[in-house]
Amino acid sequence: MESLRSKKYKKDFVNTFDGDETGDLKPRQTPGVLYSKAIPTPVERPELLAWSEELANELGIAKPTDQQDIEILGGNFITDTMYPYAACYAGHQFGNWAGQLGDGRAITLGEWELANGKTWELQLKGAGPTPYSRRADGRAVLRSSVREYLMSEAMHYLGVPTTRALSLVATGEPVLRDMFYNGNAAYEPGAIVMRTAPSFLRFGNFEMLNARKETDNLLKLVNWTIDRHYPHLTGEDKVLLWFNELVERTASMVVEWQRVGFVHGVMNTDNMSVLGLTIDYGPFSFLDNYDPEFTPNTTDLPGRRYAFGKQPSIAYWNLGCLAGALLPLITKDQLLPALETFKEIYWKKFYAMMGNKLGLDQVKATDIELIKQFEETLSAIQPDITIFYQLLIELPLFMRSEEEVEEHFRDSFYSDLKPEEKGALYTLISNYLERLNTNTIKRQDSQQRMRDANPRFILRNYLLHQAIEELEKGQNTLFQELQEAIKHPYTAKYDQFFAKRPDWAGQKAGCSMLSCSS
Repeated sequence: MESLRSKKYKKDFVNTFDGDETGDLKPRQTPGVLYSKAIPTPVERPELLAWSEELANELGIAKPTDQQDIEILGGNFITDTMYPYAACYAGHQFGNWAGQLGDGRAITLGEWELANGKTWELQLKGAGPTPYSRRADGRAVLRSSVREYLMSEAMHYLGVPTTRALSLVATGEPVLRDMFYNGNAAYEPGAIVMRTAPSFLRFGNFEMLNARKETDNLLKLVNWTIDRHYPHLTGEDKVLLWFNELVERTASMVVEWQRVGFVHGVMNTDNMSVLGLTIDYGPFSFLDNYDPEFTPNTTDLPGRRYAFGKQPSIAYWNLGCLAGALLPLITKDQLLPALETFKEIYWKKFYAMMGNKLGLDQVKATDIELIKQFEETLSAIQPDITIFYQLLIELPLFMRSEEEVEEHFRDSFYSDLKPEEKGALYTLISNYLERLNTNTIKRQDSQQRMRDANPRFILRNYLLHQAIEELEKGQNTLFQELQEAIKHPYTAKYDQFFAKRPDWAGQKAGCSMLSCSS
């Protein structure tokens, strides 16, 4: 275990590519470079609020033992071997080309080398302005920082590919935010998250270079990405092989989102990882009631481009944007067939995932209709999807009437079922039980498969909101409980949180309504 202050950091990215070395934080276009030097802006009173022991152990990072380590986490101290920078990238936002974006409130300190020789980037989010902050201040509020810290770790324990969070630090400084961009700005407590990943490269890094016709830089970045993060890919066709694998990784990631009911909320191409990781936690949410049209992002209304049910198609669209950025290096005739494999890969993985959620021995062609029937019926009834699947695990093998089925699932309903909904649910469960009777695996094995695929605890927005309100008052009891609960999502260890969204949270800001500032 090494301390943050004594580690000798690597800086392969900045040593490999051209960057703006001036350290000037003035917002501007930065053609010809892949990053700009950006020293974090010091804060008044950095205070460590949370530390991920498990992640620290995995990376070999010693827990801060003195104020100097905390000063690093707060952006107040930079060691001799660090080289803080903000990456330059572009992106399509809500379907429209946005041009240069870049790390507006994220600053990478350096690359932490593990014992096995691999490296992870350590990045501060909320550490002050960079050349890519545009008109913003580069800061983050406690509200958004708590959400990212807890959710990125929660996703890890759910088994979803994700960036992770090492620490949460209060800055001791107020930050002015207009939560819903409606003219009601207010000061909120500031905070900084240290987030980590093998790489924070996005689709937008490659889009930026293509848009500027910097083909040499584009080729150099593609080769560097492959050599560093896909070293098993070699030969003259390695760029095509890389794109193929990224298509597969992205499909796998979104299937996992759909499995646990995660809604990203802002799937812009600059928020898509080239490692197939969930990245940039903003206006996200887990589903409460099962609504494929649900989007947690007020900025996404009324079109609901990033609604839960649209995430697969948006991932495909985003991959198409990346394919377009790679056209200077590989032909359209090669890229298009690779892109089109997304659909087959996604649906194959999706149906396999649903088979596990339903406890099937295998997914046969005839099971596709049953899975579609689940989708249609649950969309109509809109039960609490997490609770519904937990009740499905314990479903008796004989259900004789609509009333019996309704009673079994009653705790998952947000409203009383209409007569036609009762009938649809009874038909669905009857068909499901008939299919279970053909299973070639034992009942207990089927149920275990379901327990492994269906989380019992999810980090609901209203729980996050309550924890944030407590922290703002100087209390951390709920926050600490949630920090432990996220580590056990498939058990009943924290069943005090096994409950539907309360009525008060249905329309409360910060619970059901979020913005990109979240």
